[in-house]
Amino acid sequence: MTISIPDLKFRPKMTVLSPEQIKEIHWASLEVLERTGIAVSHPKALEYLDGAGCRVNGNRVRIPASLVEECLRRAPHRLTLGRRDGRREVFLQGGNSWFGPSLDCLDFLDPVKGRLPFTLEHCAYNARVAEALPNYTWSMVVGMASDQEANLADRLIIKTALTNCDKPLVFCCNDVAALKAVHEMAVIIAGGQDKFQQAPFIVHYSEPISPLTYFGPAVEKVIYCCENRIPLIILSAPQAGGTSPASLAGTVVQGNAESLSGLVLSQVIAPGTPFVYGTQTTIMDMRTTIFTYGSAEQALMIGAVAQMAQFYDLPLFSTAGATDSKYIDPQAGIEATFQCLSAAATGSSLVHDCGSWMDHGSMASPEYMVMINDILGMVNQFMKGLEVNQDSLAVEVIDQVGPGGNYLQHPSTLKRFKDVYYSKLFDRSMANKPDAPKFSDRLRDLTLKYMAHKPAPLPEGVAAELDKLEAGWRKA
Repeated sequence: MTISIPDLKFRPKMTVLSPEQIKEIHWASLEVLERTGIAVSHPKALEYLDGAGCRVNGNRVRIPASLVEECLRRAPHRLTLGRRDGRREVFLQGGNSWFGPSLDCLDFLDPVKGRLPFTLEHCAYNARVAEALPNYTWSMVVGMASDQEANLADRLIIKTALTNCDKPLVFCCNDVAALKAVHEMAVIIAGGQDKFQQAPFIVHYSEPISPLTYFGPAVEKVIYCCENRIPLIILSAPQAGGTSPASLAGTVVQGNAESLSGLVLSQVIAPGTPFVYGTQTTIMDMRTTIFTYGSAEQALMIGAVAQMAQFYDLPLFSTAGATDSKYIDPQAGIEATFQCLSAAATGSSLVHDCGSWMDHGSMASPEYMVMINDILGMVNQFMKGLEVNQDSLAVEVIDQVGPGGNYLQHPSTLKRFKDVYYSKLFDRSMANKPDAPKFSDRLRDLTLKYMAHKPAPLPEGVAAELDKLEAGWRKA
């Protein structure tokens, strides 16, 4: 007799907060916003907040809990991002994780030449690597290029990223003029504003200044995004013991309050603005004073933030896969693996800095991207969980092979052996020959191959239109 077994699906999950702790953090954050409030130095934003029912006294804004809860209801609870050609591929919903590297930084770790000041060409290399590697579904730039004029570097970096990688791009830029230029590029690439809105492939990134402060020019960009329906990330970055309380829970509370205040600002400007919540909570290493990217405390607090995002039913911008190491060494691998697995298991959604930022956020490395791509392959395989259904339980197969048999020639093995993750980088062979390539050699060679990747072309005529925009920026 055959018993029918349903297809039972379960995604591995880790929690760091109890339901009661989540509520306490939420209530404490509301208390901070009502009692302490935030500082805002932008007159138009103050008008929006005052009109929505906040208590405004000079630049200090105290936000009532009822307004926070109302804005939580107004904000979209999912966000879909597309590729340049309009394919909707990144779905921020349901606790799924989407990993992306940051393409630019202060320095660049060249696979052959070593550490160099970061240039526009380096961004093109990293963008091609990000497009070629399958476990990266989006990327990010912050506008650094030492060989370009400071007032144009952000636009040129974004143009380079959009030209050399067709995946969604998170970006930040100097001012609202640059933001308008980026929006114009996106509309040209998409083929019009309506098509861009159908599957936005750029997301603006903004940060409040911890503790609890909004800088005027940053708010100006937030207002522009809200008025033009550009998806918006407001990520707090409190540093325990430096710009936030030394207690981890206190840092989570402050970071949560800062991000929620950004949510309120976006929803009072334009209800329904696509908003991504987040807070990159980490510690100040008191021995070095660095803003650490590889600590266990960062991973723990970000896991707590992921649960807060699920409590609010909001898309989350998170962090994993970076390192404080200056080299691609065991420290770099251990820190990144620990972070990536914990981020996926706690349900972080849009996970940045993955496989790119080294030396506490001061150096980008294509080799590190390639290495972390393989780590993500293992993490993604783990997060699929066990397939449990009538076929996978294999009762009939076990009976057919019987005691003492083997499965190498059974049809089920041919059918399923590719379900296993096979790395292009890691070596599982037996007893390597003395002259066999070492890990560092294999990583360098594979990275150089990916750096030579030819990116997907822009639509016909679009590259020329972008070049015209660039010529206009340089004349202005």
